[in-house]
Order: sequence, then structure tokens, then C-alpha cells
Amino acid sequence: MIEKREFYINGAWVSPVSGRDCDVINPSTEETCAVISLGGTEDTNAAVAAAKAAFDSWSRTDPETRLGYVRKIRDIYVERAEDMAQAISLEMGAPIDMSRDDQVTSGTWHIDNFITAFKDIEFIRPLGPHAPDDRIAMDPIGVVGLITPWNWPMNQVTLKVIPALLAGCTMVHKPSEIAPLSSIVFAEIVHAAGLPAGVFNMVNGDGVGVGTDLSTHTDVEMISFTGSARAGIAISGAAADTLKRVCLELGGKGANVIFADADAKAVERGVRACFNNTGQSCNAPTRMLVERPVYDEAVEKAIAAAAKVKVGPANQAGDHIGPVVSAQQFDKIQGLIQKGIDEGARLVAGGLGRPEGFNRGYFVRPTIFADVSNDMTIAQEEIFGPVLSIIPFDDEENAVEIANDTIYGLTNYVQSQDGAKRNRMARRLRSGMVQMNGKSRGAGSPFGGVKASGRAREGGVWGIEEFLEAKAISGWASDAD
Repeated sequence: MIEKREFYINGAWVSPVSGRDCDVINPSTEETCAVISLGGTEDTNAAVAAAKAAFDSWSRTDPETRLGYVRKIRDIYVERAEDMAQAISLEMGAPIDMSRDDQVTSGTWHIDNFITAFKDIEFIRPLGPHAPDDRIAMDPIGVVGLITPWNWPMNQVTLKVIPALLAGCTMVHKPSEIAPLSSIVFAEIVHAAGLPAGVFNMVNGDGVGVGTDLSTHTDVEMISFTGSARAGIAISGAAADTLKRVCLELGGKGANVIFADADAKAVERGVRACFNNTGQSCNAPTRMLVERPVYDEAVEKAIAAAAKVKVGPANQAGDHIGPVVSAQQFDKIQGLIQKGIDEGARLVAGGLGRPEGFNRGYFVRPTIFADVSNDMTIAQEEIFGPVLSIIPFDDEENAVEIANDTIYGLTNYVQSQDGAKRNRMARRLRSGMVQMNGKSRGAGSPFGGVKASGRAREGGVWGIEEFLEAKAISGWASDAD
């Protein structure tokens, strides 16, 4: 049994002032694998006070000094990669090979990309040739509260902590209480890198407790949150009284638009992307829109692709999907599968209950519904499990109409060999990101959405600038630079 009750505050591991025990559940076995403490207001206040005290000196450090610390964090992160992989696999159920190959390396990817992007940040910028004595200073916003989710732990931790450090902010990090072990490892990595005391602090807690305390704290200038739209709304309301900046990266209901001229692998690629990480990705292409001339063929291809998807425990090596993260998520997904059946969608793969051979663990059958209409619950709600809805469309105009008919707007996908059509679709789809023909977005591309998916832009230059504020200065002494 792992016991990790301490918090990381002001450069040291400290016992909670007002903590209460919280079990961490292994989703493959439904058994307790660790015990942490959930902090209270006194713990949050101590962490914020440490960050506030450290802000003045950290914010004035030379950018190269901050970059040096980030490089150290990166090197130690690589050294601790196996510890991180084991923690993620245990806490949230990512199969161990996927945890090593995708979950852990997403953190390395973002750190490397921020190191590259940092070279393009100008902290003192000329306004323009018309105003030679004006400058725009990009200042760190202050103490920031960082609230991260359980589904891609290091992906989101590095997307927030690293740019905040580079910008010159100090911070308090609250990881998900469902999957906190990887963030404890990350705090150990930061400590080993020798970051000055108080710059980075980590307090475990739940949303109602530490999350609310950070969102309402008068000394916290910004909240960066990744999670559900429901929680994002609550955080926005809680933060309003202190007029802090709120940066939200929320849910999605991505449309994967497959035209009749799509390549032969488009359907299988879409199914695998939907089921990746057991469907627990906000940018998953969970609505497959298929042009009618190839609709029946696409459904058959999707059924065949689903049949190839294996399910297994997180500690088992191999190319399979694991359990969903918790009993609450399992029950929610089962309820939505039943809703799809009740509302008349055609179940063509998977369905209710655990896969064959499992009588415990939060394992879900890879599930596909065909003949879905976009007004059905399964087409509108974010399921966050391995459930795909296939919807027919008539033409390009109809595809745009269906794709945009959602409260969300994170990532949409387009599959076509017609370049002009792809470009038209990319411009008309209401989302923060569009990926076409299976091509991933490039390094430094901003991650974020519109509408109920939030308005964050994480990654690259945009991700660093989320933590900066523009200050306009006149009468700058150019000869003193």
C-alpha cells in the first residue's frame, strides 16, 4: 500500500494542517492502491502564501535562468520515466505500454516544445516604428492556480506548470484526487531540479475544497483548469468575485467527417482514435459523420475495427485498452449506452456490461452505434468512454450543419482526398482545432477550443503567453537598453 499524505509547499514535503484521508483506487482491480490526504483551506492558504512570497524574486529572474531550471526538470523527468509510467498506469488504468509510450512521453513532448517556443518570447517589445519610445512589457501575471485532470496527467501538468515557470509565475498545483500519484512524482522531480522554494507548490484536494479555495483566493491572479464543462462553469463563477483570469480547457464531442473520397483506412483510423485511452480524451472523434454513398460500407469497416480492439488490465503488456478510471465513470457510460439503445440507435458492436472474461474492474466493451441522429443523447453528451456514434450525412453543407450542432467546439476531423474541400471544411467547422487525413498537429500548435470547450490555448508560444500580461510603457530610454 502506497501512503503519500504530505503536500509539497515552500520547497519541502509537509504534513497537512487540515487533511483527511482519501483512497486511490486501482481501476483494473477496484482495490485501494494508495492513500493520500485531501487538503483544506489552511493548506491552500499556506501554499498560496509561499507562492506569493516567492513571486517577486522569481518574476525578476533572467529568462535564461528559468529556462535552465526547465531543462533540469526535463532531464530528471526522463530519468524518472518508468516511475511515472507505473504511477499513471496504476492510478488511472492506462495499459503499461501505452503509459510508457504515450502518457509519459506527452510530457516530454510538451517540455521540449516549450523550450523551443521560449526562444520566440519577447518580454520587452517595441510598439512600432511610429512610436520609437514606446515598449510593450510582457509581465508574469502573478500567483497562478493550476487544476489538472486524471485522463492525461502529465500531458496537462506539463502544459500548465512549464509555461507558468517560463513566464515567471509562481504556482499552486492541485492534481486530480482520482489520479494524484503521477503528480506526486512530478513534484519530486521539480524538487530534485532545485527550483527555489515557493515557486512550485502542490496540494492534493478535491474540487469542492482546494479547487474552490484556489478559485476564490484573493492572492491568486489566475486559474488554469482542465476538466468538465460543468466544473469549468463552477470555477468561472467562483473566480468572478476576485476578477482573476480564468483559462479553461474543457470537454469535446468531436465530429470526424468522412467523405466518400476518403482514403481506405479513414474509418479504422477513426475508430482507433475514438477508443484510444479507453475513450477518455476530450479531443476524441466520438461522432463519425459518413457521406451516404459509403455509409453502409463504413459501418461494416467500423464493426471490423472494433473487433480488433482488445481489452485488458493496466499492468498487462500489449496493445489493448484498459479500464475506465472509476466506478462513477463506469456507471455513467453504462447509463449512456442504455440511453442510446432506448432512443433507437442501432447497436452494432459492444454494448452493456463488462467484456467477456471480466467480473471486476471498470472495463467497458468497445461500443459502436450506427444510424444515430445528432439530437440523440449519445450524440450530444460527452461520454468519455469507448463509445462511437456513426451518423450519415448527405453533402458538404449537411456535414457542416451536423458537425457544428453541438455545445462543444474542441477538435473536429476531416477525411477527404479533395484539398479544396478539406480547406473549406477546416474554415467552417466551429472548433479550436481541425485535424485532416490523420495528420497530427505540429509541435507548438495551440491546443484549445471554443464554445463549451473553453477558450484556452495551451502549448507553444500561445501557452506561455496565457501566463503573461501586456504592459504599455511610454518614454522608454532606448539608449539605456
